[in-house]
Amino acid sequence: MNIYIVIPAHNEDRCIGLMLQSLVEQTVLPKQVVVVNDNSTDSTEAIISKYTTAFPWIQSINIQSSIDHIPGTKVINAFYKGLETLDNDYDVLCKFDADIILPNTYLEAVIALFQSEDTVGIAGGLAYIKKGNIWVYETIASKKHVRGPFKAYRKECFEAIGGLKRSIGWDTLDVLLAQYYGWTIKTDTSLHVKHLKPTGKTYHKSSKFLQGEALYKMRFGIALTTLSALKSAVSRRSITYFIDTIQGYFKAQSHNITPLVTKEQGEFIRGIRWEGVKRKLGL
Repeated sequence: MNIYIVIPAHNEDRCIGLMLQSLVEQTVLPKQVVVVNDNSTDSTEAIISKYTTAFPWIQSINIQSSIDHIPGTKVINAFYKGLETLDNDYDVLCKFDADIILPNTYLEAVIALFQSEDTVGIAGGLAYIKKGNIWVYETIASKKHVRGPFKAYRKECFEAIGGLKRSIGWDTLDVLLAQYYGWTIKTDTSLHVKHLKPTGKTYHKSSKFLQGEALYKMRFGIALTTLSALKSAVSRRSITYFIDTIQGYFKAQSHNITPLVTKEQGEFIRGIRWEGVKRKLGL
């Protein structure tokens, strides 16, 4: 399977070398990789250049955008800038972050996941963060969910869902839309991806209401939004997160922001979420 990878990178000089080194050490190499240097002001570009010089299947482009790390929009805009430089001759398209270290069998294992069933549309491993001297599971998502920093899409699935949305929540919505169109999601729990910067650590302060806005745009409704916000707030041990999410939802509603999904897709999404709630309650 031909694997293409796009890696957005903004001021990642402490991580990008580790990430690219983990790529070149894969047991199965990708066909093409493009690193999108997004307005970096540190030595990210110089580090990327070392790899593009040594490995012809790695290329890079430089783009200019906001210096603020706003979740969703910035990274997906950069992703599409990279995707535009690639041809369409891929079987699997990956969106990887610059702050991860892949196990050297990652791509080989991802191919195996796709080959295991024709219906597998999104595949990947699990994120681990460092606490003290050990790497522990980053507990902000189910182990059945493929996280945004290391997602792989079967070409037909990526096209069916209409690509990635330029909004926070894109890496939840893609999974939900994939299921809407009949695709399945598969993780290999033995694939431990080292996530060097825990989720949310570098987000700009203006992003605090965006999670609620994303839930509104996915047509969760206020009941599911409240449950989702409460669950995440407990995980983060932050009542402020809960309040900000609910405020973000109502801000989006008051401004009549256009949803990212149709009414039919929204109904499907709510159905999946309520089934998940019932399972956890043992109903």
